[in-house]
Parts: sequence; C-alpha cells; structure tokens
Amino acid sequence: MPLHPQARAFLATAGSDEGADPDARTLDDIQSARAAPDPYVLHRGPLTTLPFVRDELAEAVPIRVYRADPGDAPLPVVVYFHGGGFVIGDVRRSDAMGRFLAVRTGAVVVSADYRLAPEHPFPAAADDAWTVVRDIFARPAFYQSNGVVAVAGESAGGNLAAAAAWQARDAGLRLAHQALACPLLDAAMELPSHRDHAKGYLLSAAELAWSLRLYAGDADPADPRLSPLRLPDLAGLPPATVVTAEYDVLRDEGEAYARRLAEAGVPVECRRWDGALHGFTALPGLFDQGAEARDYLAARLRQAL
Repeated sequence: MPLHPQARAFLATAGSDEGADPDARTLDDIQSARAAPDPYVLHRGPLTTLPFVRDELAEAVPIRVYRADPGDAPLPVVVYFHGGGFVIGDVRRSDAMGRFLAVRTGAVVVSADYRLAPEHPFPAAADDAWTVVRDIFARPAFYQSNGVVAVAGESAGGNLAAAAAWQARDAGLRLAHQALACPLLDAAMELPSHRDHAKGYLLSAAELAWSLRLYAGDADPADPRLSPLRLPDLAGLPPATVVTAEYDVLRDEGEAYARRLAEAGVPVECRRWDGALHGFTALPGLFDQGAEARDYLAARLRQAL
C-alpha cells in the first residue's frame, strides 16, 4: 500500500536519504551526534514517573533498571536493547521505552548500554548483550527476578536480542520470549527489501551497509552472533514476536526469521505494518502505527511472562 500519511509527512519534514553519503562522516561526527540532544525526545513517549529507576552494572556493562511495581516481590525481567545501527543510541535515548515496558509488562526492565562501533567493533555489542542476559540468570536476587526472562530489541537491538536468545538456548538458559521490532538479522544484505527499499525511506541500504562496515568489519556475515538469521538450527529458541514495516530495508530479514522459526517448530507471531517506515515503534508520538505496534509488543511480552 502507499506510505502512511504520517510517514509521508515525516519524510517531507526530516528530509530524504537520497544522495546522502554516510562514508563522509568522521569519528568526530559520530561522537558529536551521540552527544547532541535527541531531536526526537518529545516523540518517544512520556517519561512516566516510576518508583524504581537506577543505573547499575551487569559485570562491566552499564544498564538501567526500571520497575513500576513499588513492592519488592520477585518479578519477570525483560532485557531491552536499543537501536541505532550499532553506532549510536544509549539508555538515555531509550528511556521512554524502558519506562513504557516496565508499566505495560509489569516486569523489571533492564536496558543495556552496550558498547558502540567503530570504537568497539564486533563482537563487542553481541558480547555485552549476552553478558547482561547471563548476569540476570546468575544474580536473580540483584534484579528482583523470579527467573522468568525475556529479551526485546529494535533494529540493531533486535539483532542483539536474537543473538542472545540462541546463546541462552545453547547455554541451557530458558528465555520466555523474544520480541523484535524491525530487526537487523542478516549482515549479507541479499534479500529483496534491501533492493526494493534501498533509498528514500529514512534508512537507506547505503546507511545500513555503512553501519555494518563500522561494526562488523571483516567478520563473516554468516556468523550467527552477527546474523541470527544464518543460525543453522533454530529449534528450541524461545517463542517470538516480530514486527516489521512495509517500507523498511530490513523488512524481509524479520519476516524470513519468523518463517524459519515457524518451520523449526517455534511459536511465533509476525505482523507487518503496511505503509510504515523503519524504526516507527520508537516514535509513537509521530506515528499512530508506532503506538499500536509498541502496544502490541508489550501485550505479547506480558502474555509470555
């Protein structure tokens, strides 16, 4: 279907990715972008006041922990990984999402401030994601966890959530769910949406390739820590929810992952939002569809927990 009117209006205001050259950016440019005020802070959702928000460490990985329940009884835990192409993003910019998930799922939410490229290339972010998940199982009392743990992530964060999911399976740690929004799951970039939506829809194929070069370098794109879609055996992975956007260069990665999960006997729901752009779930204040998809993900997590 055509672009949603809100997506069309956003592109008209934000500007097209046509002709943009991400390779012209220097490390100083990247670091400046990270340090700059978030231009979309007012559109990420309300910063709901919670009785419990604190910054901690999972081993050496910075995390922000959210709890909406004022008591101290053990609760399920949702580990959240922000997007940003492995290059930008942090717990500060994903603060509204952490608070939202804590309220809507009833779980303790642990938002991971994983290391970023190019200063910390692959597998730094994947290692940090697995460290956080492993630490929650190792120290349930510290997290006020009842032992039920799920992972969630958007874009590059969806990549980290999916990679942590299979590492947990292989380590004998049972995750209750994996909730992925517009996930980046295949570094080879060989699927139709990589061509069909290569430019003009906010996240271009050139931008995606640039972020992967900074993060992955010369790593094998078939490494399942980098490309969870390439994992040979998906049997036994946790049940999944996958959200995709029609006008997203990553659309086919998420949908292919959902198909492979189903073929492996893993319960999965995959929903595509027609007319939507990449990253729409992170901006519910701009996109009504983003608010709908975010509600859907939270409801699926709450049900799984």
